[in-house]
This record gives sequence, structure tokens and C-alpha cells, in this order.
Amino acid sequence: MSIKILTIVLFLATAFSSQAQKQLTKYVNPFLGTATLWDSIDIGYKPTHRTWGAEVFPGSSLPNAMVQLTPVTQWRSGSGYQYEDTVIYAFIHTSKGHWNLGHIPLLPATGKFTTDDYSSPYSHKTESAQPGYYQVYLERYGINAELTSTLRCAFHKYTFKVGQSKKLIADLSRSNERVRSWEINQEGENVFKGFQQTGEKMYFYAVANHSIKNIESQKSEKNEISIVNFVDSPKTLEIQIGFSFVSIANAKENLEKEMLAKSFQQIRDEATQTWETLLSKITVSGGTQRQKGLFYSTLYRSFLWPALRSDANGEFTDELGEVVNKGFDYYTEPSLWDDYRNKLVLLGMLSPEVTEDVIKSMIDKGEKSGGFMPTFFHGDHAAPFISGTYLRGINGFDVKTAYNLLLRNATMENKSRPRGMEYIEKGYIAEPDIADPKLETVAAAGVTKTLEYAYDDYAVALLAKELGDTDNYDMLMKRTGNYKNMFDPSTGFMRGRLANGDWIKNFDPEVIFYEYMYREANAWQSSFFAPHDTKGLIGLYKSPADFEKKLDDLFSIPYKGREAYNISGFIGQYCHGNQPDHSFPWLYYFVGKQEKSQVVLDSIMDRFYDMGKDKLAYSGMDDAGENSAWYVFSAIGLYTFSPADPEYIVSVPLFDKVEFDLGEKKFTIIKKNSGKKIDKITYNNKKIDGYFIPHSELLKGKKLIITTK
Repeated sequence: MSIKILTIVLFLATAFSSQAQKQLTKYVNPFLGTATLWDSIDIGYKPTHRTWGAEVFPGSSLPNAMVQLTPVTQWRSGSGYQYEDTVIYAFIHTSKGHWNLGHIPLLPATGKFTTDDYSSPYSHKTESAQPGYYQVYLERYGINAELTSTLRCAFHKYTFKVGQSKKLIADLSRSNERVRSWEINQEGENVFKGFQQTGEKMYFYAVANHSIKNIESQKSEKNEISIVNFVDSPKTLEIQIGFSFVSIANAKENLEKEMLAKSFQQIRDEATQTWETLLSKITVSGGTQRQKGLFYSTLYRSFLWPALRSDANGEFTDELGEVVNKGFDYYTEPSLWDDYRNKLVLLGMLSPEVTEDVIKSMIDKGEKSGGFMPTFFHGDHAAPFISGTYLRGINGFDVKTAYNLLLRNATMENKSRPRGMEYIEKGYIAEPDIADPKLETVAAAGVTKTLEYAYDDYAVALLAKELGDTDNYDMLMKRTGNYKNMFDPSTGFMRGRLANGDWIKNFDPEVIFYEYMYREANAWQSSFFAPHDTKGLIGLYKSPADFEKKLDDLFSIPYKGREAYNISGFIGQYCHGNQPDHSFPWLYYFVGKQEKSQVVLDSIMDRFYDMGKDKLAYSGMDDAGENSAWYVFSAIGLYTFSPADPEYIVSVPLFDKVEFDLGEKKFTIIKKNSGKKIDKITYNNKKIDGYFIPHSELLKGKKLIITTK
């Protein structure tokens, strides 16, 4: 072979390799997580009802966007889409996966339908999705629907059969939430606009490439829909819609700035490139195609929430209902109870500007809602999120104001930290002794609150120390040991206590509760949570060997089949389908048995992310990306064991090489050999003692080499 031909071959091979490496969006399957588990072996018990799946949506969105444009196959069902369903009711424009949102439902139609019967059957054989794009064939109407989106706008493209009348059903009386009011009106020849008021009021301004005949209303005893009728045209029907949580005028301006002058293909290509840019911040080599598919699918899924709420001009509607402009992008609150554990750290690593604006949004909400930092669902986990973010060097927010809000949460009675005064006075939160508690029994969830508040105190203390507030640092650190007050040495579990200090008498460590003693967990899934003081946790047992035996039991004593909607996917008593015990696999490290942790980690990654007959089910809820981010970190060999601390625990990666772009620097992870036991860890050619690496070291952009045997 001549030198010239060889040069051409090498050039083409390099170009092909480079191009292949760039197409990371091809690995992403937006349907992953949309299926439900039905097999009792997969779930961990024989179901009498549908267990909750990952509850994710397959439609089009950009990272942390205002718009999630996705199909509804069942109302009031998490994201609105379930893979096993057979009909589509509408395409909605907001989704999360928590039985809420679902704004502005639209569906193209033709021919005859009724107010209460307009859904269309569909088949997965004629359905597809990629990041920033969704397509489905609506069998009832013979319409091919294609959807793409920008941050604040949606693009609908509908291909009708020749000669069909073109209609658009707007079922604004329906949502995943209670609809309070709505409105839709025609403006000029080809525009319709309006709003839908649920918990939030979302405005829209839509421009069609067809003239509008009229908008008619159709009512029944149960429902009312609006029908946009279009003038006949041979062209494919295209509708571009801008959205806003401020006004119709802002929705129009968002449309004009982001979409109106562009074609469907342009918007789709831009969406693909946006995701490509984000996904390419972590590139992996080695591993199987399945592992790469799971990795990039979970990385994609980690960046869909929190969601943007401010407009292109900077305006947003604040907690007081006022329209303001603070010069930053305003976001919804993160799902803190779920994703403070890992996903918000990942957000900070790959999207630090978004993270700063999320915190600025939380500060704004806190200042305007009583002077307390907002939280989500349970615990006070804005504390580890904000402290950990600041200690990792992301500081483009008013840290003193954030700290003052967090300190008020930790020292005063407030909605973000319910029963906080009891926690301070007693050192724990008491529980009533209920004779026959049920899964749904609502009480204090005192064990979980006490453990979580102790960790939240630790997180605030870290920020106090960083800011030089010694007195409050000392005060908070004294409280971080409160988790020990829930430990019953006679059982080896964290156990509920009465107000007088006695233990809850009716106690079975395997019984799961939603809000009695434990929050969505049983004693097994709650008794090892003290990420700030694992040494102290181990010290509660007779010996490290005794603690190790308890861990062995956690991962081996069979779950006895108690049914709960959102709890599934077991290794022994460990449940990967819900968040409370997600850090527990790493606990073997602290008794000198790292390799036992790796066996568990590898089993979880292999079993729980493409389950079921269609290989599209998670073991449980994704909860706004937390379950997905767990996979991302575990797959690259780093985990946020204590997310308030700016460091990561090192495990064995799935991949031979990982390149992680932190913006100014790119660090590399290299795996040597294929064993489960870590023999040596070096960073920048220097041996690391122990298993933790600080974030500040990763910022230097060197090589982390993990050698196994």
C-alpha cells in the first residue's frame, strides 16, 4: 500500500472514529424507564396492582428546559406515559414524573370523534424517540406526529393523509393536576393563544402554517374540549408554540426568539446538538454496547429536572405572584429528598451555571416565603445541596444569604423542617405507639426525620465553618450525633421512640411504612444512614465484624413480599427501587471489605436498569433523575457518599477509560485489570490513602488510575 493511500485510509478511519464518538445521542433510549414491572421475581413480591415504574417521559425536551413535549397514555399516572398502554390522549408540554404538571394537552385529529372519546390507538412499531425528538403514528386518524422543542417552545409537525380535514383538539380542562381555569382564542389568520391554570398558570402563543377556520367548543357532562379547525391545504400541518409562566406576550416573544424563523429539521438538529454537547462531557471507552447504552441513557435522564420557569427576557413569576426580573434563570425547586444524594452534584459538575441559578431561585423563594430555605417532600436537604455545591467551588450566588436561610431552617420551627423544635429539645422526633400500623399510616416518620436532620445539621455546619461562624458550627456539630438516639442496641436497628423515650413496642424491621417511623422504607432500609459519621455508626455495634454481619444480612435476608406501590427491586432487604438506602452498598469499605461492596454494585448495575420483558423498566422510580444519576456515578467509579462533602468514594468503573470534562479541566479515570478488589489508587502518579478523592484534586485535570486484582 502506498504512503498516499495509507494516509487517506488513516485519515478516514480517524474521521470515522471521531464522528462515531460524537454520536453519543445514538446511545440514548428515551423509552428506558417508561415500562412497568409485572414479574413477581423482578418486583420482589406478587403484585395485586400496578407497581410504580420509573415514571419517566419519552418525549422531547432540552436539558432543564421549560418545555417537556410528550405523549399522555393515561392521566394521573406519573409522567403521563406508560409503555404498556395502547392509546394516546394528547401531547402535553410539561412533565416530571410525579403525578403533576401536564400543561396544554393537544392532539391532532380528523373525521368524527366525541368530547369523551377522541384518543387514538398507537403501536410501538410506529413510534420512535431520540433526545429532543419524538414521533408516533396515530392509528385512529392516520396521522404521523413528530415533535421537537427548544427551551421554551414546542414544534408540532403533523402529516395527514391526502384529503383529510385537519383539526387540533385542545383539552385544556384536563391535566395531571386539577385545572382551575383555561382559555383559548384565535388571533388573526393563523394564531391561537391562551392559558391553562393549575397550580401554575402556563400561557401559550401558537402560530400555524395553515389558516384557521375557527375554534369551536364541544361539551359533554364530563368534559369540554376546544377544536381548532384549519383551512384545507396540501402542506404538512406545522404548529410552533411559545410558552411562558408570565404572560401571553412573553410566550409570543419566547417563540419569536427561539423558534419562529426556523424549520422543524433545524430545531430538531439544534436539540440533538445541545444534547450531544452535554453528553460528550463524559466519554467512556471499553465496556459493552449495553453498558454504554445504559450509561448515556441514564446521563440523559439526569438532566431533565429542575425545569426552567423564566422567559427569554429574564422575567418570571415569583412566590408572591409578582412578575420580576432578577438577572438570572429561574427554576423549579429540585426534588431535594431524592436527588440531593447524587444528581444535584452531577448537575453542578456538568452544568455549574444552571446549578448557580437553581440556588439563586431557591434563595429568592426562601426570602419571599417567610425567610426559610425551601425543601422538597421530606428532610431539609437544601442544606447538603447548597453546602456541597459551594465547597466544590461553585460560588456565583449569595452564599451568606443562603446560609442565613439554612440556619433559620435549622434553629426555628418552620415548614421546611417540621417538628424541628422537638428534634432540638429531645435530640429525636417521637412517634406514637400505634397498635396496628399500616403501610399508609401517617405519623411523624420520626426515625427518618431524626437521621436526616442530623445529616442536614452537618451540612449547615460545614458551611458555617467555611464562613467563619464558629459558634453555630459548634452548636450544629453537637447535634450531628442525634442519629444515635434512634439506635436500639437490642435489635441493631434504628427504631421509633415514644415521647417518654421508650421504644415503639409493635416493631418488625421488615415492615415498610410510608410515614410511620420511616419514610418510604423499613428498618433495614433506614438503619445505616449516617454518611457524615460512618465510624460512629459502626461504633454502635459490638464490633466492626458485628456491623459487617448486619450488612451481610441486609443484602441476603429475603424480602417477604410486602407490597408497596413505589418499592421494588430487592437484593435481600436492600431496595434499589427507592432512595433511602442508595448509599449502603459502599458501607463494606469501612470494615475493610471493599470487594464485597463491588459485588453488590455490579449486581445492581447489571440487574436493575433494563428490566422486564421489553428491557425498558427500572427497578423503581427515577425520581427526577436520582436513580439515573446513581448509575452514572457508579459506572464511572465515583460516588457522592456524603454529598455535602466535596469528595467522592472510588469504586471499580464499568469502563476501561472515562474522560470527564469539568469545564476548565478534564480529568481521566483509568481502570487496570478486571478484578473487583481495588489493589491501588493513584492520582497524578501519587498513591491515594483510602478510597476518597477530593473534588479539588479532580479540578487539576489529572489521571485517576484504579488498579484491581
